[in-house]
Amino acid sequence: MATTARRLEGKVAIITGGASGIGESTARLFWTHGAYVIIADVQAERGKSICEELDDNVIYVHCDVTSENDIRDAVDFAVEKYGKLDIMFNNAGIMNVGCMSILTIEKSQLEKVLQVNLVGAVMGAKHAARVMVPRRQGCILFTGSATASIACMPEHSYVASKRGLLGLAQNLSAELGEFGIRVNCVSPYVVGTNINKNQGPVADPNEFAKFMSEVGNLKGAQLKPDDVARAALYLASDDASYVSGLNLLVDGGFTAANPSLMMAISQLH
Repeated sequence: MATTARRLEGKVAIITGGASGIGESTARLFWTHGAYVIIADVQAERGKSICEELDDNVIYVHCDVTSENDIRDAVDFAVEKYGKLDIMFNNAGIMNVGCMSILTIEKSQLEKVLQVNLVGAVMGAKHAARVMVPRRQGCILFTGSATASIACMPEHSYVASKRGLLGLAQNLSAELGEFGIRVNCVSPYVVGTNINKNQGPVADPNEFAKFMSEVGNLKGAQLKPDDVARAALYLASDDASYVSGLNLLVDGGFTAANPSLMMAISQLH
């Protein structure tokens, strides 16, 4: 039986929010494909557990993305340890639970989400670029969202942060292309992770994802963290060597289907 090629052999990757959800799946997949992976997260117990399960090519570092010093230190650690940084996956993110209307949104809630999802990603890109520009190569990724392409009314702060990420990725692809650095977004539909715990009609993330798959466009399939990880793997690998400025939607065609219109049409029958 032919063995699967390791698509990230020898590459060094930092994954923020890498201890759970999409980040954990991506860390495991990148490691499987030969990368040296740095899990940058605040969840020390989970991060260290993953490292113990795998091997010395996966290292946990404490990183709160609301602290520029933490992000800078994570990048510096990668360079000191491995001599380079090839992939910066700005994946860490949070949601507001129960913020349903612009009439009730709290400034503190908005600032908290933007600080993690958007400002943290900007700082991640800044410090990745700091070490990638001299080498004139590298890959910067962001975890976006299908909400960057379609309305998601209950989550105004989350939508604002993810649409900001899309604009950031496009701007950075223009600025950093001069240095051979690729910048892209991977934007999933709803995935069952702890980020959406207690969201919607059910509290359990897996049950919530199952519910959302039933109202999704692509029937018979349920989006899982591994699906998003595989999209990130493509964008991080040399298979995407001329791909930059892309927002790769992993949404089963949900945004293309215009669900609000389809729902209105279905009510006519």
